[in-house]
Amino acid sequence: MALVSLAALVAGARSGKLVSFPTDTVPALAVRPDRSADIFTLKQRSLDKPLILMAASWQEFLPFLDTSHPALETWEQVAQKYFAGAVTLVLPASDRGCKLNQGFKTLGVRIPDSKMAIAILQQTGAMLTTSANKSNQPPYRRMLEIHDAFPSVITLGDGIDITEQSGSGLPSTVVEWTTEGWLVRRQGAVNF
Repeated sequence: MALVSLAALVAGARSGKLVSFPTDTVPALAVRPDRSADIFTLKQRSLDKPLILMAASWQEFLPFLDTSHPALETWEQVAQKYFAGAVTLVLPASDRGCKLNQGFKTLGVRIPDSKMAIAILQQTGAMLTTSANKSNQPPYRRMLEIHDAFPSVITLGDGIDITEQSGSGLPSTVVEWTTEGWLVRRQGAVNF
């Protein structure tokens, strides 16, 4: 595969291929929600490390979340405050959402604060994502590094400097809804 245009990346993503594009934190490896196994295989990632669902709008997450949950309104208020941004909310998942990460009843959701990522996600719909790296290695920050490390991945190359570091380099802050309220699971770029 080559470094490609936005249109080629979107077409590849829609057809179920693994893609990579910049976000506000670190570049993402992304795939359609029905193809999650492809990311685990590529990264040699343990199945107990869940992927997150990234989208361009809150509404796109709803089919994957437990919308009958009494705290739904609270989640929406927090999402309005922190999205788009470097915060991942871990919320109770619907049956469909539970299928995305084996053995998990929750799902991490995030809207990145990146015009490029939003432009892609508006055309692909929600995508399962993780950082672009081999498991337990630091994330790649340059699109050229991702292309070299994962030649089978369709990597964005047009309209950006492929040799420049992408994003802040800091992971998103991960917060999970629990019966006691919000619990910070990973302190990242944003104080919650």
